[in-house]
Amino acid sequence: MDATQDNEYGSSFERIAVALMAVATGIVLIYLAIEGPLWLHHIKYKTADFINNQLVGQDIVNLFLLSPILIIGGVALLFKKAIARYLLVMTPLYLIYYVLSYTIGWEWGSSKYSGNSELYTYYFLFVLISSLVMLLYALSLFPGNAKSSFGKKGLVVYSVLFSLFLLIFASMWIKEIQEVMLTGTTRGYETAPTAFWLVRIFDLGFSIPLGFLSVYLLWARPQSTYPIQLLFYGFFFTMIVAVNAMGLLMLVNHDPTFLMRDLVVFLSLAVIIFVGFVYVLRHYTH
Repeated sequence: MDATQDNEYGSSFERIAVALMAVATGIVLIYLAIEGPLWLHHIKYKTADFINNQLVGQDIVNLFLLSPILIIGGVALLFKKAIARYLLVMTPLYLIYYVLSYTIGWEWGSSKYSGNSELYTYYFLFVLISSLVMLLYALSLFPGNAKSSFGKKGLVVYSVLFSLFLLIFASMWIKEIQEVMLTGTTRGYETAPTAFWLVRIFDLGFSIPLGFLSVYLLWARPQSTYPIQLLFYGFFFTMIVAVNAMGLLMLVNHDPTFLMRDLVVFLSLAVIIFVGFVYVLRHYTH
């Protein structure tokens, strides 16, 4: 029995190392959230002050959602609990996005802003490296014998709705990029151009294609795509929670770049992602 469990979770070294890494990553996220604009204001990011509305929203999600997932997932992995694989696979893609946006996404070349977030570089690097290790390890924990039972009619409805809102999401960013190409500026561009390009390029080149890829795999390879679906949906779920938290804080604090259109689209996407996640889980058995 013990040998079977060790085989399921890899070697004892791998299991314990990843578990401790997950717990440590959760603690680092708590530390960075408390040090930032959410609480102590010790971390100053080199960008416009109103961007703090978005940073506070993301730090709240890190503090109350991502950190508990990582810490509970790490402890569960130490005790070889099956829930560990489901918790840990939700986090890596979000963490990669988080680190990239919180490190290279600031206006480093601008003399208008000041900041000191470079002093926390090694914390962000630890989170990034941990996310890559957890990504590879978590995917290896899932058995290869998952069976799908998707009905064609239900899968068509899901695919159409999910794809439609992905296209609406993409069109919002494409419209703003077109405005920059034609006029040289758009909403919020002059104050934070680096953040503008980081978010739009990452979403158009990574987040949205991942969404379409997840739909395609449900049609093309439903039997073998179960862990990939969980990885994708973990990213979609955590990111959409963070994005809506940012949007709500922007609304409350009267952020000059806030648009109700964006919040409505993201809230709608959140509903579709949640319903889609439940739909996908219900049609897999292993």
